[in-house]
Amino acid sequence: MQREIFITETNIITPLGFDVATNIQNIENKISGIQLHDDKKFSENPFFGAMINDEELDAAFAKISSSSEFTRLEKMMILALHPIVKTVPNQKTAFLLSTTKGNITSLEDKNELPESAYLQNLAKKIADFFNFKTEPIVISNACVSGILAVATAKRLIEANLYDDAYVVAGDEFSEFVFSGFSSFQALSNKPCKPYDSTRNGLNLGEATAAVYITSDENITKKGDVKIIGDGAINDANHISGPSRTGEGLVRSIESAFKESGIQASQIDYISAHGTATIYNDEMEAIAFNRLGMKNVPLNSMKGFYGHTLGASGLLETVIGIESARKNRLFVSLGFDKIGVSESVNIIAENYNSDIKYFLKTASGFGGCNTAVIFEKI
Repeated sequence: MQREIFITETNIITPLGFDVATNIQNIENKISGIQLHDDKKFSENPFFGAMINDEELDAAFAKISSSSEFTRLEKMMILALHPIVKTVPNQKTAFLLSTTKGNITSLEDKNELPESAYLQNLAKKIADFFNFKTEPIVISNACVSGILAVATAKRLIEANLYDDAYVVAGDEFSEFVFSGFSSFQALSNKPCKPYDSTRNGLNLGEATAAVYITSDENITKKGDVKIIGDGAINDANHISGPSRTGEGLVRSIESAFKESGIQASQIDYISAHGTATIYNDEMEAIAFNRLGMKNVPLNSMKGFYGHTLGASGLLETVIGIESARKNRLFVSLGFDKIGVSESVNIIAENYNSDIKYFLKTASGFGGCNTAVIFEKI
């Protein structure tokens, strides 16, 4: 009999707060972490983005460690994990670290490649802080990394390689990433508006998120979620552009449905990728329509956090879990008028709704797509 897999603990570190409750309160109040910044390090002109305050980050980290050897991203990741690592991990506990660029800022003004830039070294440093006994597993697959790490942990536990797993995902706001998205002309000159008719690009953000995944049903509580299906299919379309037909995303979702044993009509809520770029939002709308889910309530969290790269899938999963726990659908901030060719049911206001099953999707550069279905217990 296949093992059942649950998420029982969550935490997030974002510009909207250093715990889940504070973030949810700000989302309820439609407060966005996206602000206008004037920092010549990133741009000669003012720009919109979601950035964590350095002084607040350092003050929070100082409460759990006096060490000065950690980078900014490492501090964010440790802070995300710290409240949920409640026991000493054993030889059957996996540790997965998910990121797109890791310690990319350590490359700034360097003539040689520093050890901290290697993702395996980043993972080992975080693992050692918490005394993980097993070799860290790094998941770095563009912007699906955060949710793909959840799917990977699920499969490792199902294969009896581990009994439980801690997953942390994170990326920080960096000059490298900012310049890259600028070169694509993908950045918006205003707060982003996913699926809206006036959307013109994304805002970048930074965050870390962490979850505890277990096969032990005895430690679950009402409101936790079971991971019941996943799929990850590459559409092999373009290095940066998604399939115009949504093929990879459609097949990813179909794979998740097949494993879960439920139908599209049973999904109560979709936490979508929703970057607010022209092609991503259009592709998702086409994919959801192809699967008969045009009426399922859908939101993007990018209007609150910007695009947090490898953190986004896990960050938005945590928010999705809170939606299910509270039977509360949160507004897709920035949306006003539908701007995609296929009809989708964008959440325009916060409201109560029974949620038993929800779908989390993500898509990224290189044509990667991931879909995971959760069931509230």
